[in-house]
Amino acid sequence: MDFEYTEEQRLLRESLGRLLGDSYGFDKRKAYLAEPDGFGAAMWAQYAELGLLGLPFAEAHGGFGGGPVDVMIVMEAFGRVIALEPYLATVVLAGTALGHAGSAAQNEAIVPQIADGSLRLAVAHGERQARYDLADVMTTAKKTGSGWRLDGSKSVVVHGDSADRLIVSARVSGDRLDPDGIGLFLVDSKANGVARRGYKMRDGTAAADIALSDVEVSGADVLGDPTNGLATVERVTQAGIMATCAEAVGAMETMLTMTLEYMKTRVQFGKAIGENQALQHRATEMMMSLEQGRSLAMLAAIMVDDKDAEQRARDISTAKVGVGQAARFVSQNAVQLHGGIGMTEEYAVGHYFRRCMVIEHSFGDTGYHLSKLAAAVA
Repeated sequence: MDFEYTEEQRLLRESLGRLLGDSYGFDKRKAYLAEPDGFGAAMWAQYAELGLLGLPFAEAHGGFGGGPVDVMIVMEAFGRVIALEPYLATVVLAGTALGHAGSAAQNEAIVPQIADGSLRLAVAHGERQARYDLADVMTTAKKTGSGWRLDGSKSVVVHGDSADRLIVSARVSGDRLDPDGIGLFLVDSKANGVARRGYKMRDGTAAADIALSDVEVSGADVLGDPTNGLATVERVTQAGIMATCAEAVGAMETMLTMTLEYMKTRVQFGKAIGENQALQHRATEMMMSLEQGRSLAMLAAIMVDDKDAEQRARDISTAKVGVGQAARFVSQNAVQLHGGIGMTEEYAVGHYFRRCMVIEHSFGDTGYHLSKLAAAVA
């Protein structure tokens, strides 16, 4: 299979690499973390200027018509610098929900605002009791004339603290675990009855717990069929896995580069530790894990839009497991080979390690997806 990038994709990779290389050093990242929203507002504006925010959306709706491989390139680049901006939340997750369930009118109204950077969204689906079960939804939506009233709560909504609008899943019918009867609703984050508690996850990424109490939503703000939203949630989750697999590959690249450089310069007992054959073998194993992870991230990007739902789910879970295992191996060894300095807050490698661990537990951890794969072949 041909994995060569097109000329446009190579230019995208190079231009984004230059931007992040100039604007996203480790010290600058710490400064972005300290900004009110927990990311670089100026960087978000530059992403808009570069066309990244409209990249995967249809040209008919104001986007640039890019595909999953283009998103993979962007997320790899973000992983190399562990970027903090809400690209995953707004463009990948919310964008996928709009693409699969949004009407033409909704996309035409919302996509241009995403593309120019003036509108940020977050998908609020996970709930405290659900763990990784996508059908486990207790938040309710009750019909009120031409609209709906939402009640419930959502947990660990990535960038939900700074989003202008939320895409909220809520049950319109059925029992707690019923796969049918789940709808998706566009909610203004400042609407009456919406309460947000923002916090930083272990890797510094912003998130929020969201409570909804008698939140009124109009009929025009329903995404797709209000009884069949789970299919869209599944596609959103698969897109999130694809994107974070690519991000993990970028993070692994940087950790390997940092580790090799450290092994060349760290002197013990009169010689660089990189001259130790056992450590050379360890670094080689890290490189092999990285390349295996890269291949699986490519598989996820190729398969995320496949029309065969069963094959798509299997391949996405396969990528999730393989990249998660690779990222754990590379990040743990990067910290270990750096010794004590690898554990300090001032040194970058520990931050990459934490980001990889958060990625591994996002959208279902390794054990969960291994169980899914086992059940598929049983």
